[in-house]
Amino acid sequence: MTDLPNIKIECFRPIDDAQLFPATRSTHPPRILLLYGSLRARSYSRLATEEAARILNAFGAEARIFDPHGLPLADAAEADHPKVAELRDLVGWCEGMVWCSPERHGAMSGVMKTQIDWIPLSLGGVRPTQGKTLAVMQVCGGSQSFNTVNQLRILGRWMRLLTIPNQSSVAKAWDEFDPQGRMKPSSYYDRIVDVMEELARFTLLTRDIKEHLVDRYSERVESHEALSARVNQSKAV
Repeated sequence: MTDLPNIKIECFRPIDDAQLFPATRSTHPPRILLLYGSLRARSYSRLATEEAARILNAFGAEARIFDPHGLPLADAAEADHPKVAELRDLVGWCEGMVWCSPERHGAMSGVMKTQIDWIPLSLGGVRPTQGKTLAVMQVCGGSQSFNTVNQLRILGRWMRLLTIPNQSSVAKAWDEFDPQGRMKPSSYYDRIVDVMEELARFTLLTRDIKEHLVDRYSERVESHEALSARVNQSKAV
């Protein structure tokens, strides 16, 4: 370490294979929370989300969908509001998420953003999203676009989610579902299968090591320095 004078040795940790490949792994079905971004009676983001949940269940996951009806705007109510509490409980429960929004004015919907805004970066000393997996999807009223999934990726990174490489964007969503609300066979449907398959695999691979994957040197330095300052202050009194 002589050629790295800026490194604080007490906070520097070599890569530990034992933590990356634990001998004991979880055996329960991967727990996936799905969020959609429209309140319309025939919401195509909801219909796409329901298809995604069916596919996840077929891959052996346990999928739960949050209904955003009744969720207040961020900061328009207290955190103990029933819908806010329901959403936060589900975020704590899950090991991975799917975010599916319509594209409105070139961006995600307000309904989608409100749900994300109610998810705290830290809750009771715990980061409820850190290290969990995320898949992003969007539905379009016209030609295919990727504005919304790109925005969702930015939010996922900000919230320390492991966003998988694959994604789904359904063009002309109004023409991709039958009268019963089931998605028609198409390359768009096949892509959703691809995305859910990838999400299930990434979740199984990372759920037992998520804390280790996002354990950061800079934060260990900060925590070490804060602890040292506190200890030294108590000794000086």
